[in-house]
Amino acid sequence: MTETRGDIDITTIVVSWNTRELLARCLASVERELEASGLRGEIVVVDNASTDGTPDVVRKHFPVATLVALEENRGFAAANNLALAQARGAAVLLLNPDAELLLGSLDALWRALYAAPHVGMAGALLLNPDGSVQSAGYRFPGLTQVLLDFFPLHPRLVGSRLNGRMSPGDGLSPVAIDHPLGACMLVRREVVDAVGGMDEGYFLYSEEIDWCRRIAQAGWTIVTAPAARVIHHGGQSTSQVPDAMFLQLHRSRARYFRRYHSPRFLRAVALAARTAAAVEALRGRPRATALREVAGIYATAEAADA
Repeated sequence: MTETRGDIDITTIVVSWNTRELLARCLASVERELEASGLRGEIVVVDNASTDGTPDVVRKHFPVATLVALEENRGFAAANNLALAQARGAAVLLLNPDAELLLGSLDALWRALYAAPHVGMAGALLLNPDGSVQSAGYRFPGLTQVLLDFFPLHPRLVGSRLNGRMSPGDGLSPVAIDHPLGACMLVRREVVDAVGGMDEGYFLYSEEIDWCRRIAQAGWTIVTAPAARVIHHGGQSTSQVPDAMFLQLHRSRARYFRRYHSPRFLRAVALAARTAAAVEALRGRPRATALREVAGIYATAEAADA
């Protein structure tokens, strides 16, 4: 093994919110992978004020984990930053509670991260529960991805490179990407020290994209390690409040686009959302109301930069 910091190789951070059963499976997979890989690790669980008994499950069944039980939901970025501040590992694994590491995945992530000195982050090949590929990484989002979100066409386009989706390549060798899905990211501690933690202005969504953009701007390469296979159940926390999360998604995207794109870009996104809302209204679909709110979110972001 290489690049250790003190006596800990990897700090695994899991931020949870009302996902008790899935969290237990997630933590069990981390413990199994640490033992199988021989990597020295610590586990930190930050619970965002769950009401389903999550803290009790962690205390009872995973006593080796450090539990940070918050009294309010502070969001994904802020909760991760709390744990990042106390992490002792040479590398830090940010893992969603609805993700399960499959056999050999932790070792594959570690090898990909330290395959070259310029690699700063490694993501996993995320699989759906049925074993099909969910995500191999993405390009940074632009107008094409926004249009395909507002006007979904053929599923092949939605899942294509045109929509920013990356291929897992040969399934073994690391592949350079812009950013992974935030469900599983292994990052060097020195990268965190250099660029800082996540922007806590993102309550949920897009915080990992912003973080990866800052990491890339600092000169680091981000890769997917397709040999690291992780089951991601996906959206288990956010599906509890889908309408609110749809709007939150676009609030976060507006923050991201405002930071990295021009007011003209925001104006184009607002126009696209208004057009999509009109189309949905003509079809009598309730999604029109939410899209009108989304258009307002982007219009407000544009006005703030005018």
